[in-house]
Amino acid sequence: MMVRLNKFLAQAGIASRREADRLITQGRVAVNGEVILTLGHKIDAGKDRVEVDGKKIKKKEINLYLMLNKPPGYLVSVKDPLGRPTIKDLLPSLKSRVFPVGRLDYESEGLLLLTNHGELAFRLTHPRFQIKKVYQVKVKGEPDSSKLSRLKKGIILDGKKTAPAKIRLLAVSSRESCLRIEIHEGRKREVRRMFEAVGHQVRELRRMRFDGLSLGKLKRGRWRYLTAREIEMLMRCVGLKTA
Repeated sequence: MMVRLNKFLAQAGIASRREADRLITQGRVAVNGEVILTLGHKIDAGKDRVEVDGKKIKKKEINLYLMLNKPPGYLVSVKDPLGRPTIKDLLPSLKSRVFPVGRLDYESEGLLLLTNHGELAFRLTHPRFQIKKVYQVKVKGEPDSSKLSRLKKGIILDGKKTAPAKIRLLAVSSRESCLRIEIHEGRKREVRRMFEAVGHQVRELRRMRFDGLSLGKLKRGRWRYLTAREIEMLMRCVGLKTA
């Protein structure tokens, strides 16, 4: 069966499709001994020999699905050249490698999904599927109604308007405000940059929900496997079938 190389790597649990494209352009993927640099390259999944960094890719491993309550001060990465803590320090030694679904920046905390199901990860982070993410955010000062209206309608970041957001003011003190914001985009540091664009620095940012999943009683720095029902829900919302 002919299949795109990046999709094959994702289905094998090597990386998400986007990360697989990066591996290809870096010259780290070979098919039948020939390094492939062309995105969109197709292979015969039943016959061709695929290698990443010289290691043959085996048949698809058992899929794993994890939820981590990421603390602030951890990179969403396997390692860091500066020696900072990464989420790998919080996870057990699993037989299969898992990779994050989307990102949470170094200072942010909250719900982070990890899996080796590359196609699911790709779809959950693709804008076409409009996966809802809910954050609780504390900002300096109090955004007035006009600023909140701008954020709800969308503002320009990097020359492109953000998608409409749902925002609710939860609490206000003399120095800061606590808000709930729901978005379905996944731009880099999007929530922080949105509030900074209207003059309010983010002091704390926590992801509370990812589509239908919530942290519940999961403590900061701890992880758990998703339930069969949760996995089925995620697969269904992006048009995939459970095995």
